[in-house]
Amino acid sequence: MAAHIVSTAAVPAFNCPPGTRMHILNLGGMQCDDGFLLQGSNAGSAIERNPTNKFRELICIAGLIDHPDLGLTLFETGCAEDVSVAWPAPFSDAFPRTEYTEEMKLPNAIKAAGYDIKDVKAIVMGHLHLDHASGLEHFMGTDVPIYVHEEEFKHACWAVGTKADFGVYLPGYLDLSKLNWTTFSDNHFDLCQGITLHFSPGHTPGLCIMQVNLQQDGVFIWTTDQYHVAENHDNNQPQGWLARDHNAWVKSHSMIKQLERLFKAKLIFGHDKAVAEKFMAAKKFYE
Repeated sequence: MAAHIVSTAAVPAFNCPPGTRMHILNLGGMQCDDGFLLQGSNAGSAIERNPTNKFRELICIAGLIDHPDLGLTLFETGCAEDVSVAWPAPFSDAFPRTEYTEEMKLPNAIKAAGYDIKDVKAIVMGHLHLDHASGLEHFMGTDVPIYVHEEEFKHACWAVGTKADFGVYLPGYLDLSKLNWTTFSDNHFDLCQGITLHFSPGHTPGLCIMQVNLQQDGVFIWTTDQYHVAENHDNNQPQGWLARDHNAWVKSHSMIKQLERLFKAKLIFGHDKAVAEKFMAAKKFYE
């Protein structure tokens, strides 16, 4: 099964056109219990029944790609500017924001990269959880297309409407009349030359990773929260309390490992602070 998926995924192996630039935007920091991120973390045992819970410093990021054909494209949007208002108390308590300067606000982060938020021509959502999609508040009333897998969009609307998974999805940024939703149902969706979205369910039913084939710097895979942190990937360690479908996560993990091997890809994880800071320190942008 995984070999078939990869053979299909290998078709769009062409690179982005010359002139493409990819930026990593720092949208602030937050913190959470390691048990949310890693299966078995902070669990008690016969030897240590009540261990001290480890907390993890996380980063919120977005991708900004200046693509000659598609135009300025944003991969995910980060948290709301005012999480104390936009997020219910249990979630702002469980995932407290620990760092958020003026420079980390989405419009300002885009400006620091040399663009204006009004220049954004397309948005890609890897998934629609509140810490990745709340920044859609900046695009209310615009016609900017928001690309998201059909399964993710349907699940998010159902989760909010029925309150079956309320909290990780919120109604404020899932507006059906003020945002230009554009869904796709392909397992491997070519957004434009050199950029492919791969259906990778597990953390959510419709999560998609984004593969970017750059001319000079090679292939990058934005994993969004298929991998919150490097240990999910490096140690083959599924997520903790934030996991939804374990078997689907394992299959997606296998597919991504093969993509990584085939394309010698570099991975940008959903919230790994050290990895993101390493890439941001190495280059202002990648091309």
